[in-house]
Amino acid sequence: MSADAAAPGPLPPLVGASGAWHWDIEGRCLYADARFADLHGLDPAAAREGLPTSAFFEAIDPADRMRVRVAVAGALHGAEVFAREFRLSPPAGEVRWVLAKGGLMLDDEGRPAHFNGVLSDITEQKRVQDQLRIAQTAGGVGSFEYVSGFGTAAVSHQFCTLLGLHMADALPVRTINAVVAPGEPPIILGPDMAPEDQSAYSEFRIHRADTGEERWLARRGELLRDHGAQGARFVGVVYDVTDAKRAEAQLRELAQTLEERVQARTQERDRVWNLTRDLFAVTDGRGTLRASNPAWSRTFGWTAADLEGRAFDAFVHADDRSMTTRALEQLSGERPVESFECRVVNSEGVYRWVDWIGVAENGELFLTGRDIGQRKQLEEQLRQSQKMQAVGQLTGGLAHDFNNMLTGVIGSLDIIRRRIADGRTGDLGRFMDAASSSAERAAALTHRLLAFSRQQSLDTKAVDVNGLVRSMEDLLTRTLGEQTRLCFAVSPAVWPAWSDENQLESAILNLAINARDAMPNGGTLSIETENISIETSPDADIAPGDYVLLRVTDTGAGIPPDVIDRVFDPFFTTKPIGQGTGLGLSMIYGFMRQSGGGVRIDSVPGSGTVIGLYMPRATTLPAADESATTAATPHGHGETILVVEDDASVRLLVLDVLTEVGYAPLEASEAEGALALLRTQRIDLLVTDVGLPGLNGRQLADMAVQLQPGLRVLFMTGYAEQASHRSAFLGPEMSMITKPFTIEALAARIEALMGKSDR
Repeated sequence: MSADAAAPGPLPPLVGASGAWHWDIEGRCLYADARFADLHGLDPAAAREGLPTSAFFEAIDPADRMRVRVAVAGALHGAEVFAREFRLSPPAGEVRWVLAKGGLMLDDEGRPAHFNGVLSDITEQKRVQDQLRIAQTAGGVGSFEYVSGFGTAAVSHQFCTLLGLHMADALPVRTINAVVAPGEPPIILGPDMAPEDQSAYSEFRIHRADTGEERWLARRGELLRDHGAQGARFVGVVYDVTDAKRAEAQLRELAQTLEERVQARTQERDRVWNLTRDLFAVTDGRGTLRASNPAWSRTFGWTAADLEGRAFDAFVHADDRSMTTRALEQLSGERPVESFECRVVNSEGVYRWVDWIGVAENGELFLTGRDIGQRKQLEEQLRQSQKMQAVGQLTGGLAHDFNNMLTGVIGSLDIIRRRIADGRTGDLGRFMDAASSSAERAAALTHRLLAFSRQQSLDTKAVDVNGLVRSMEDLLTRTLGEQTRLCFAVSPAVWPAWSDENQLESAILNLAINARDAMPNGGTLSIETENISIETSPDADIAPGDYVLLRVTDTGAGIPPDVIDRVFDPFFTTKPIGQGTGLGLSMIYGFMRQSGGGVRIDSVPGSGTVIGLYMPRATTLPAADESATTAATPHGHGETILVVEDDASVRLLVLDVLTEVGYAPLEASEAEGALALLRTQRIDLLVTDVGLPGLNGRQLADMAVQLQPGLRVLFMTGYAEQASHRSAFLGPEMSMITKPFTIEALAARIEALMGKSDR
């Protein structure tokens, strides 16, 4: 057919249950009446004036939208008939089933011009169809027909079966209605009932005529107006809905039970929320507090009004804030946090330790915290106890070893004094040797203690590790003995290492001695070197970076698991009393840590032990060896040397040594006296202790150089925290010697300084 010549425009309002639409294909505009707009959830005025054609599909249920689009596309491209049932789900309305029927109209040239149709609401029809389908599966449908004015109704056999009546083609109306339970509406209504009541869907109880069993039936029908003499005719169906009603009752009971359980859980949650001692907090994704439980008030003095709207980390100690921020960020990424500890301030400004766990859900963070202040206090008491135990072990070991050494010194000196008083001087040498040996052992023990505590004075510089290892081959071979085979596996391209050459040599020798003792029946000791770069380290003692690794491996008895964690403890040893001080590995550990490196140990009982020394890579090449040995003690030529030492015995010793080797010494016991001499006399060399009362030795040296530019300085130190790294401590024209020292060592160090340049 062809379209009207008139231009398309708004549709007039229609009356009835159907709605109409007019689709202008060329203009891409949709016009619809009020009923269509109501079903689609559109503005009636806008629909009347015209809408984009997309409005036709917007309210269609997503499950049906695609097949409707395909059908409409077919109609727009020439299909003569369009008929589809589908669901409408407008934003502000209930889901309705509709039947849409339409067709395509062509213009005078045979081209598609309009797509028009009507829309009918079939929701109720669909519901009845569903009910009938359910009824048929539940036991069949019985039909009946009744004409007003007659006392009987025509019924089907299934109708009789459902009601428990004897089989007949027609039954009296009163017999049919007699099976209905008291208080329920009759199956067949009187002719005076309104049409909507006659055809309305209803459910009612019956007592079957044959068994008396109570059943639920549903009735549905239609009143047909006949204008003949017979009057109005009513046609209907009944079907059994007992199972459905019972299921509904069970669902109601279940819903009631679930509701009661939910209420019980809610009450339980509220009790926990209100009564628990743990802290509960709810924040948004950025950590802003939204809710808190009463425990905050009881434990910390904060009310809900004090907390809500403020940032969670505002109550956290500044030192713990970065860790707390990381934990909240992890939660915001919907990754649960099992535990993080931080200090939380109470309303009086006192911080208390809290252990938190947290989860995230729907953009909110849920945190539970427990006050662990008492646990922290107990942990601190345990740490103090362990420290005191370690101190006790340390002092006990020190007392044992130093008492032995002091006995050798004091006893030898006492015998020497007695022999001199008696005029017996012939064999004094062996007692002097015994005193010197004990004193040297005491000095070595002190150096090991300083190494363990990382406070010894290190002469750190670039060291050729391969060259050092090779130079020790003869010494190590003699130390290990004939039963132990020594193997080297050094990498030819090993970097220079940042270390103290003498201390590293001592560490290697100590490790070799330990390995020899672990292999009483002989074995193999391997020394390897290689370059290693650590990007991420599981060991907190070794930071990421470039290292030279020196690995010492033996094939001895190994170390048991319960012992390996204690091998670096001071004075811990498995050797019998008198055969080891227990400071060897602790000294190596302290030396490596002080040098910026670390130690790792790996051992399997019965399979030997591997100890790795990690030394930081040096950026400079090792300096050439300028050391030279002298057969005789160097002598001076009357140069003036100022000695500053607060210990009178040490000062007396140094002054006598300087006088004996040809220098003219001056003395001072503290910095002020030394500065007074520096202001009045020319000094060739300043020899000062690092640890002085008042100004320390380094401060004195700086002031002395200002008074006498170019002055050379020799520091003496037994222990000085600020002098633990010589290269950082010393300035130009400065050197250092470690106490105790020999006359030859002091004289050689002075000669080296005095001979550098003439002022």
